Amino acid sequence: METEKIKETIHMISDEKLDVRTITMGISLLDCIDSDSDRACERIYRKIMTKAKNLVKVGQQLEAEYGIPIINKRISVTPISIIAAASADQDYFKYAQTLDRAAKELGVNFIGGFSALVQKGYQSGDLRLINSLPQVLSETDLVCASVNVGSTRSGINMDAVAQMGKVIKDAAERSFMANTKMVVFCNAVEDNPFMAGAFHGVGERDVVINVGVSGPGVVKHALEKVKGQPLDAVAETIKKTAFKVTRMGQLIGTLASERLHVPFGIVDLSLAPTPAAGDSVAQILEEIGLESVGTHGTTAALALLNDAVKKGGIMACNHVGGLSGAFIPVSEDAGMIAAATAGTLNIEKLEAMTAVCSVGLDMIAIPGDTPAETISAMIADEAAIGMINNKTTAVRVLPIKGKKVGEMAEFGGLLGYAPVMAVNAASSAAMIARGGLIPAPIHSFKN
Repeated sequence: METEKIKETIHMISDEKLDVRTITMGISLLDCIDSDSDRACERIYRKIMTKAKNLVKVGQQLEAEYGIPIINKRISVTPISIIAAASADQDYFKYAQTLDRAAKELGVNFIGGFSALVQKGYQSGDLRLINSLPQVLSETDLVCASVNVGSTRSGINMDAVAQMGKVIKDAAERSFMANTKMVVFCNAVEDNPFMAGAFHGVGERDVVINVGVSGPGVVKHALEKVKGQPLDAVAETIKKTAFKVTRMGQLIGTLASERLHVPFGIVDLSLAPTPAAGDSVAQILEEIGLESVGTHGTTAALALLNDAVKKGGIMACNHVGGLSGAFIPVSEDAGMIAAATAGTLNIEKLEAMTAVCSVGLDMIAIPGDTPAETISAMIADEAAIGMINNKTTAVRVLPIKGKKVGEMAEFGGLLGYAPVMAVNAASSAAMIARGGLIPAPIHSFKN
């Protein structure tokens, strides 16, 4: 590499918060299925411990050798509703305990895949898993869960949407942190390395390494050099910066796969913010020209950002996947926190922004007395955006017991903190009570 390029990379890491947010090992558990749940859990434990035994060590070695921070080392597994369905167990807490024990012994940050795919309807394993969620989320430490309730091809399972509103309420009553570990999806992807929504899809290889990069601070600093220039120059600057960030992710992913003797999967080039100063997607949007994120023009600026990030990443790496774009979690982004606190950013504007960003309503604190039907309606709205636009959308809302609008909820670490945001008080209960299926849109029929 040229000396100037090396200096530029060092500067990105030391001053602009550039990091690899996660290396995630995806592990298939299909060969662990057994009608005896004890045998199945023992097989699951042994396979995870065998395949991922060096994951943390290799991540630490790469950090030391290349000076690139790798913030998280994680594991994703085949959706447990598929694996556990062969057993006669009526709840799947035992499986979650097995995942939690393996993750703790390996020293990873999280393990994802306590998941169900119910976009068109339930199988027996799906119902048992969903019923287990409140206990699993509140009584395990490292297990992350997800439920896919809709897709462009199949429509939206409104019975599942209604049930997930109740699950979120139940989990919040048990622990205010429980719902930080669960995502409700539409159009969930099989190779997502980011938590809480990661699972290892049945179409994936037996074991694979996926990488999630970050770098909002790098993008913001790059845009500071093109102040006042036209928006096409802004897009070009973001694209070039995303290229550099993705290259770094590809380097780490390739090295990790070689050392772990596991195939390299994808780079997810999502801009994942943190509460730290200078590591904010909201501040990128403000650098584009908004006085505060949430004002008019926010959705347009986010659309530009998301598209340019994807274009730059595709140029840099043949194996781009996951979600890839810009995340807008409120509690994990210093600029989003400030805008929500000041009142310039509300849930309705966040919903509009999700039509053009990577995921959806993410890490949003809401009053603890919000009805389950209202939460279900929020999920339905996000699923509709995903279904109609043929994109992934998700909901991770956090009812905070005893908290009112404007009070602060503290989650700690990368999860940050957030003001409790106002929710529309008008009821959606009658619609949610109808259940059934919202049919797939006309443009889903592509053959």
